[in-house]
Amino acid sequence: METEKPGFGEELAALARICEKAADAIRRQNEVVVASHVDADGLTSAGIISAALDRANVERQTLFFRQLDLPALETIADLGPDLVIFTDLGSGMQSEILEMGLSAVVADHHRPQGSGIELHINPHLVGLDGATELSGSGSTFLLARAMAKASGHAGENDDLSGLAIVGAVGDLQDMASGRLLGLNRIVLDIGVDAGVLSFARDLKFFGKQTRPVFKMLQFSQDPYIPGLSGNEDACIVFLKEQGVRLRGERWRRWIDMNPEEKAKIASGLVRRGLRAGLSNAQLERLVGEVYNLLTEQEGTELRDASEYSTLLNATARYGHSGVGLSVCLGDRGPALEEARRLLNEHRQNLVNGLKLVKDEGIVPLTYLQYFDAGDRILDTIVGIVAGMSFQTADRKKPILAFARSEDGKLKVSARGTQDLVRSGLNLAEALSEAAEKVGGVGGGHNVAAGATIPLESKVEFLELMNALVGLQLRS
Repeated sequence: METEKPGFGEELAALARICEKAADAIRRQNEVVVASHVDADGLTSAGIISAALDRANVERQTLFFRQLDLPALETIADLGPDLVIFTDLGSGMQSEILEMGLSAVVADHHRPQGSGIELHINPHLVGLDGATELSGSGSTFLLARAMAKASGHAGENDDLSGLAIVGAVGDLQDMASGRLLGLNRIVLDIGVDAGVLSFARDLKFFGKQTRPVFKMLQFSQDPYIPGLSGNEDACIVFLKEQGVRLRGERWRRWIDMNPEEKAKIASGLVRRGLRAGLSNAQLERLVGEVYNLLTEQEGTELRDASEYSTLLNATARYGHSGVGLSVCLGDRGPALEEARRLLNEHRQNLVNGLKLVKDEGIVPLTYLQYFDAGDRILDTIVGIVAGMSFQTADRKKPILAFARSEDGKLKVSARGTQDLVRSGLNLAEALSEAAEKVGGVGGGHNVAAGATIPLESKVEFLELMNALVGLQLRS
């Protein structure tokens, strides 16, 4: 493991020592169970450890969970595994894992609850922030590197750094600063050295590889561009005003534009932002680092880390995590085709969800706003719909979205903006506290978080959240 990187040498060395012990424990096994989370970070984590296990000739059985609770642990325990590798989850259930008698390796980035698991790779354990400085897939990548070194093939798993960056971007670790930080940066450097990753400063918009430029601008949410975001016709007019040709044989994408055209568009966006009164901080968010996977075909969803993570999320949110895992492991045939089908279905569901919110409206409270989708929007995508609703909602208040889950509980998804975060908003803290007070559980990130609460506690939960968000924003 590399320890010479400036600024994080001690932290990396401390995690490397844990990784080496974990790698030795894994090498002694003929078969292990992998348990991972059902989001982009969890899928890439599972992909990284699965590839590393395959290369080490260790058999594996992979399970995915929306959350690691007691029933999930019982499912794992019933398999009678000699060793379980938890990726992108596990740090919050250490006591329960041990009480089940499970021998475990945990590669996670969430804040640990309790202690007791010795083979626990987590940035929080070395004083780093798991929300911005290392993702679950990043922790898993460090473990995979140690496994390669332990087997006498140092560097063999460095190509898996691409998946780790996809996971970090999918987990929004670059959102606040516009670039990856901390140990994520070291993972990125390893990928660049391995020839699988590149990065550059560019417009921080989604869809640069696959969307027509006017669509890329139309669907921009954060950064939000007044007069353009959500307005297709205005985006087309704007691009024509910049003297940019919109199509050749097909609608031109950002990657089809030459440097002069890109500069015209970027300058035009800044001018429009200034006229609309955007702050310097808002204008700065127009540009940031973007990450490309050099072994993937240009012009596809897999080339750009952000688009890749969205493709993976589309598989996980519809109960097809195995499809996403196969894509992570290199299937560019049936699995990728199915993932793209799920992505198209996902996008149509988002359109339907946005129409529902537009038709029924968003209810304003003093410090937040909310809508209740009932069972008309899947609880796995209601948070995305909430974030997209900022195109028409009040951007000075966070949005809470409610949806009924299959188990009869109420799923809450909360979304804010970076401007609100700079004003003190921390949705993870607010949701965690409010959910706990009504007998539920919640957490996540400052700008995006979620909770599960009893169905009958919605009114009380809203009152608590309104008060907590008010305290944050007033302070």
